[in-house]
Amino acid sequence: MTEPLISIRQLRREFPAGAETITVLRDIDLEIRHGEMVAIIGQSGSGKSTLMNVLGCLDNGWTGEYRLGGRLGGRDVSRLKPDELAELRRAHFGFIFQRYQLLADLDALENVEVPAIYAGARKEARRERAHALLERLGLGERMTHRPNALSGGQQQRVSVARALVNGGEIILADEPTGALDSKSGKELMALLKELNAEGHTIIIVTHDPAIAAQVDRVVEISDGVIIADRRRDGAGGRVQKAVEAITRIPHWREGLDRLGEAFQMALRALSSHRLRTFLTMLGIIIGIASVVSVVALGTGSQQAVLDRISSIGTNTINITPGANAADRRRDAIRTLVPADAAALAAEDYADSVTPQVTSNGQARYRNISASAQMVGVGPDYFRVNNRSFVDGAAFDAAGVTSLAQVAVIDTTARDTLFTSGEEPVGQVILVGNVPLRIIGVVAASTNNFGPQSGALSIWMPYTTAMSRILGQGWLSTITVRVADSADVTDAQGRIATLLEQRHGTLDFSLQNTDTIRETIQSTSQTLTLLISAIAVISLIVGGIGVMNIMLVSVRERTREIGVRMAVGARQGDILQQFLIEAVLVCLIGGTIGVLLSFGIGFSVGQLVSGLSFIYSPSTIIAAFISSSLIGVAFGFMPARSAARLDPVVALASE
Repeated sequence: MTEPLISIRQLRREFPAGAETITVLRDIDLEIRHGEMVAIIGQSGSGKSTLMNVLGCLDNGWTGEYRLGGRLGGRDVSRLKPDELAELRRAHFGFIFQRYQLLADLDALENVEVPAIYAGARKEARRERAHALLERLGLGERMTHRPNALSGGQQQRVSVARALVNGGEIILADEPTGALDSKSGKELMALLKELNAEGHTIIIVTHDPAIAAQVDRVVEISDGVIIADRRRDGAGGRVQKAVEAITRIPHWREGLDRLGEAFQMALRALSSHRLRTFLTMLGIIIGIASVVSVVALGTGSQQAVLDRISSIGTNTINITPGANAADRRRDAIRTLVPADAAALAAEDYADSVTPQVTSNGQARYRNISASAQMVGVGPDYFRVNNRSFVDGAAFDAAGVTSLAQVAVIDTTARDTLFTSGEEPVGQVILVGNVPLRIIGVVAASTNNFGPQSGALSIWMPYTTAMSRILGQGWLSTITVRVADSADVTDAQGRIATLLEQRHGTLDFSLQNTDTIRETIQSTSQTLTLLISAIAVISLIVGGIGVMNIMLVSVRERTREIGVRMAVGARQGDILQQFLIEAVLVCLIGGTIGVLLSFGIGFSVGQLVSGLSFIYSPSTIIAAFISSSLIGVAFGFMPARSAARLDPVVALASE
C-alpha cells in the first residue's frame, strides 16, 4: 500500500474558556491518501471545521502527530515554523471557503493571482495561468469584475481557480455549497469531481448528507471523535498526476516582485478608503507644513536682517552704556557724554561719529497728531547710517552748537503729518512742546536698529534734544564709522582703550556689525530650533494618529489578512504590506505638507510686506526623510500586529 498523503495520530485540540478548557478534537487518528475525495461530516460543533483548519496548516495549537507524505516530503507539521506552514499552504494546499473569502479591492483575475504572487511566480506566467483557469471555469467574460459584481456561484468558481493556481494538490473545501443555490451547488460538485478525477486530493467539510453521498469516502465526526469512516465500494486513491508548475523567478527577483505587488496592494487599500486615508495623514500634513514653514520663515527673516546689516556696511561700531547687554546697571550708567564722541571723532581711524539720544513723544502739525520717535543725533548721523535724502538736507555742526530747532523727518512722518500734500521742508511742527522747522526728508528704511517700518521718525541735533526736550546731559549711544583704510578690529580695541581711560572703568560695551550679525544669526537659529521643536511635536502627534488609524485598519481588515495567510502569505509579507501603507500615508502627507508650506509662504509674502520664506532643498529632503521614519516607527507596531494574527482567528473575523 502506498504511503498516506496525510497521516495524523492522537490529534487533540483544546481551547481555553475562562477557567475551563474545551476539548474540540479528542485523540483523532486519520489517514488520507493521494487522489481521495473525502467528506468530513458532522453536526455544528462536532469539530469538523477545526479538523479542516488543522489539516490545512491554518491552526497550530494542537497536540499529537501530523505528517505529510509523498511529494510533500514526509514532514512533521508540528515542527514547522509559521513561514514554513505558509509555504505549505501556498505550494500544496488550496482552500475553498463557504463565504468565498475573496479580496474586495481586487478583480477576479487579481484574486486568482494572489497565491502565485506569494509563491514567487513570474508575472506573465501567473497571469496566463489565472486567465486559463477562469476561462476553464466559464468566467472569461467576468475576469475584470470585482467580487461585488459577481454572483455567489461565480465568486465560488473564482475561489476554486485561486485554489488551483499554484497546483492545489490538496483542496480543502469548507461547506463549499452552503451559500449557493441548488444549481450552482451541483455545478460546483461536478467541478470538484472533475478535479478529483485529474488526481487532486479533495477534502470536503459538510453537514449535508447529499454532498457526502457524492464522494468516495465519508468520515463522520461527533463531539471531537471519529465515529465512522466509510468508503464506497471500489473507491480508492487515484494516482497523483504531476502538478503543472508555474515558472518561478530567481529569489532576489522574487523579493523585489513581492515588494512591488505589496506596494500596489497598499495603494489600492489607501485608494479604497480615501477619506480615512486623508484624515490619517492630516496630522503629518500639518506637522510637515509647520516644520518647513517655520524653518523657511526663520531663514528668510534672518537673511532679511543680515541684508539690512550689510547695507549699512561692516565698518560701524556702536557704543552703549553697560559692560554688556546683561548689565543690570546700564540704565543707571550716564557716563557716555558728548565729549566722548568729540574725542573719538578726533581719532585717525574714525571716518565719522554721531552721538545719539532717543525718546518717544507726540508730533503735531496743525490739527494732526501722531506718536513719533524723537532722535537726537550729530550732523554725521545720516552718513554713518547710509540714509538718503529725498528733499532738503541735514543740519550742520553749527546747528548742533547753536541748539538749532530744526528737524529731519522720514517719508513715513511726511505722509502722516502732511496729508494735504503741502511741501514739508520749511514747515514747523511741534515735538512735545518744542517747535521745530523741517529742513530735510529722508527715505523711510528699516536698514538700521532704530525706528522700525511704519513708525514716525524725527531727527534733530542731539544738543537740541538733550537741552530742550529731554533735559539730560548723557548719551544713549555713540556710533563710529571706521575709515575704509582702518582695520575694524584694531579700531574697536583703540576705542575701548580710549573710553576706559576717559571713564576710569569699563562701563560701556562695543558692538560692530559683524558681532551684531553673529548675534542675530545665533538668536535666529535658536528661535527657529525652538519653534521647530514645537512643530515636531505635531509630527509626533500625527505619527500617533497614523499608528491608531493603522491599528483600526488592521482590525477592520482582519479577515483579509486571514485570507492572505490562508493562500500562503508569510508573516513578512503581511508586515511589509501594512508597513508600506503607513510609509505611503506619511510620504503623501509629507508631500502635501511641503506643498502647503509653499502655499503659506506665497500667501504670507503677498499679504505681509517685507516677510519672506526661503526654502532650502536640505529642509525639504529632511521633511521627506522625517515622513518616512515616522511611517516606519509608528507603522511598525500595527504591521507587526497584523503579521502575528492567527490565520484561523483572522478568517473567522466579521
